[in-house]
Amino acid sequence: MLFITGEYDLTIDEKNRLSIPVRAREQVQSNENGWGFYVVLGANKTVSLYPDRYYQRIALAVAPRKAAPDEWLTFERINYALAGRVELDRQGRVLLPEKSIRRAGLKEQVTLIGVRDHLEIWNQDQWEQFLCEHLAAHEQMLLEARAQVLRREHEEADL
Repeated sequence: MLFITGEYDLTIDEKNRLSIPVRAREQVQSNENGWGFYVVLGANKTVSLYPDRYYQRIALAVAPRKAAPDEWLTFERINYALAGRVELDRQGRVLLPEKSIRRAGLKEQVTLIGVRDHLEIWNQDQWEQFLCEHLAAHEQMLLEARAQVLRREHEEADL
C-alpha cells in the first residue's frame, strides 16, 4: 500500500529535470510499485507523478461504468496521450516533459507534495495560496477523523 507524504521546495533546472528527494523516493519505490513514474496532468492542472506499476493498475481500473462509447474513447485519448513514463537518473532526477510543464504553468521554483498514492508538483506560490484557502477545512476534517478513531478504539476497549 502506498502512503506518500511530505512537502519539498525544489527547482526545475534548465533541462526540465526535477530532483526527487530521497525521502520521497523511499516512500514510493519498491518491487511492487516499480522504480519509475508516470507523469500525468492531474486535477487542477497539476503535474502528478504516479509510481510506475501503480499507475498501470489504476489506469486500467478507471473504466467509466455508464459512459457512452464516445465518452470512453475521449477519456482514453486524453488520459493515455497526456501520460508518459519517466525514470530516475543516477542523481534521482526525472525529466519532465516540456508540454506538461507548460500546460501546468510550472515555473522554476516548485513544491513537490506527497498525496497518499502519488506526488504532485505545484508552483510554490500556488501551493501556498491553496494551503491558505483550505487549511481551515483540513483542520476540521482531521479533528473529525481523529474523533472517529478514538471512538472506535474506545468501543473496542469496552469489548
